[in-house]
Amino acid sequence: QVQLVESGGGLVQAGGSRRLSCAASGTIFSITSMGWYRQAPGKRRELVATIASGGIPNYADSVKGRFTISRDNAKNTVYLQMNSLKPEDTAVYYCNAEGYYSSPYGGRFSSWGQGTHVTVSS
Repeated sequence: QVQLVESGGGLVQAGGSRRLSCAASGTIFSITSMGWYRQAPGKRRELVATIASGGIPNYADSVKGRFTISRDNAKNTVYLQMNSLKPEDTAVYYCNAEGYYSSPYGGRFSSWGQGTHVTVSS
């Protein structure tokens, strides 16, 4: 089992900043990719940003230049620094991690956190 715990959500004014964190724990051998997705009311879940174990990030066009994803491999933790927030960034933000279970389970996993709410007021 792999558990993801997110933190850092809340209410922020437009133009402000917020930093999300997500820590993975459990029977982890390695994590190949971590990322953030979001789901606004009435909309589908969408990719925000991902980062591979080598540190190469990938961003949705809507957040490029405003959001920065980073990870601490030693802590199995991923961060999302969100700057210049807009009301349209309001959503539940979900953390995702993909990797391999440690022995004796083996095999790949893809786990999701419970989500953290971010509300940007205009």
